[in-house]
Formats: sequence, structure tokens, C-alpha cells
Amino acid sequence: MPWLWLTLAGLLEIVWAIGLKYTVGFTRPLPSIITVLAMIGSVYFLALAVRSIPIGTGYAVWTGIGAVGVAILGMILFDEPRTLLRIISILLIVAGIAGLKLVTA
Repeated sequence: MPWLWLTLAGLLEIVWAIGLKYTVGFTRPLPSIITVLAMIGSVYFLALAVRSIPIGTGYAVWTGIGAVGVAILGMILFDEPRTLLRIISILLIVAGIAGLKLVTA
């Protein structure tokens, strides 16, 4: 169950990070509310996960999921660069997340 909480925390991190773009500096109420709720939920589920998962692993996986998700959605939603080096870098983050999951009991 802790890995499920951690995955959910990472997905909510993606929601709030992308949401920041839509808040326009927290001047738009609905995107701002969604973003703040996603922030709270993300940290809450991270806290649940690190009851059982080592904090270093949990935090690295949480930020990794967020970084990969936001980078991919940035390319899709905001037409950010799709360079080969950027894609390879994203794949390296995914490999790091997988590696941490494999070595954590």
C-alpha cells in the first residue's frame, strides 16, 4: 500500500505543478483551488508512504514522478522542446525511479 500512496502523491504533484501554470499567479480562483488541494493531497499521501518507505527513497521517487510527468505534459500542453537529450534525460529519471523501487524492501 505505501507504494500506491507514493504513486498517488507523485501524480498529485504533477497536477499541482501543471496547475500553477493555469493559476496565472493565483489570480484565477478555480485553478488556484485545484492546485492548492493537489498540493495538500500530494504531501499528505507522501507522508503516508514514508511511514514504511525510507524518506530518501520516498522523496526521490515522489519528485521523480513529478519531474517526469511535468516534463512530458510540458511538451504536450505547452509545446516545450522535444529534443533527444531532453527525452533521454527523462528516461534516466524513470530508470532511477525503477532502480529505487527495486532496491527498496
